[in-house]
Amino acid sequence: MTANVVDGYRFTPADLKVGQRRPGISAFMRIRDGAYSLEAAIRSHIPHYDEIVAVYNRCTDDTPDILARLQQEFGADRVIDTPISEANIMGAAVGMALAGLRPVVEMRVVDFALCAIDEIVNQAAKNRFMFGGQGRVPLVMRLPIGIWSASAAQHSQSLEAWFAHIPGLVVITPATAQDNHGLLKAALASGDPVVYMEHKELWGVEGEVDGDAAIAIGQARIARAGDRLTIVTWSRALQPCLDAADALAADGVSAEVIDLRSLWPWDRDAVLASTRRTGRLLVVHEAVRAAGFGAEVAATVAEALTIPVRRVGAPRIPVGYSRPLEEVSRLSVAAIVASARSLL
Repeated sequence: MTANVVDGYRFTPADLKVGQRRPGISAFMRIRDGAYSLEAAIRSHIPHYDEIVAVYNRCTDDTPDILARLQQEFGADRVIDTPISEANIMGAAVGMALAGLRPVVEMRVVDFALCAIDEIVNQAAKNRFMFGGQGRVPLVMRLPIGIWSASAAQHSQSLEAWFAHIPGLVVITPATAQDNHGLLKAALASGDPVVYMEHKELWGVEGEVDGDAAIAIGQARIARAGDRLTIVTWSRALQPCLDAADALAADGVSAEVIDLRSLWPWDRDAVLASTRRTGRLLVVHEAVRAAGFGAEVAATVAEALTIPVRRVGAPRIPVGYSRPLEEVSRLSVAAIVASARSLL
């Protein structure tokens, strides 16, 4: 099915009402991942859920422009442009959620969200537990992760393991346009605080999106089937893992690639089922290898199955600004292939 251009946009929500679509609008869309998936998911919900509000601070690139368009359409009381003060933005959003709203907070990048860490960790994550369920914080926090080309150490961190460590937080790490759209819709419907961590360098990636497709939080996807080795990954690391699987297949090695999609909850059953069949596990992520979430996956499998396990991740160094230094922190297909071969 082909994409539609409606009202000047390259997409329009297919799910205006449950089981009903606007005449002439396809449920299949071709949209830009990241920023434009955000607009598609929010646009499909705002008309039908009075409690959803978006909170952001205006900058110069795609995502703030998109939210400014939404503000023009839905009003400044639904899409709120704030001063650049991360602690105030997040603190206000926690209060909104406790008062019955469902805020979507735009932090631009996870690196900036460190200014709001108390509001996320001590307020949003703990409120439901500390008050015996009397209050809930249905808050979506958009905290993009990953290396951002030529943006250096303070704009290129992958901190998903930090948030997966915190009880009370849901952590989502989509890798495709379809998953970014479907999982953001699932996050909007969640009653808990969701840390939504798409990769900065996936913002410009295009893909077909079925607007009706439902994706469950905590459900992994087998991106490639195989029987000699299981490769577990998430976010932007998915593509180099698929490329590595192609290289291994050329030499007769069939590798199964699993995209976790969510880090908390994560799909232990899918990973254990695959590794029982293949007998080998390789976990790959762009984050620093030391104490990365890959260690949790590797330890879980090793304790349950006592099979060979390897991890591939970045060295424990800040991401450099210059291209040669930045490349040291990036994943490479060659490194993934070499680690996979060491398991065979």
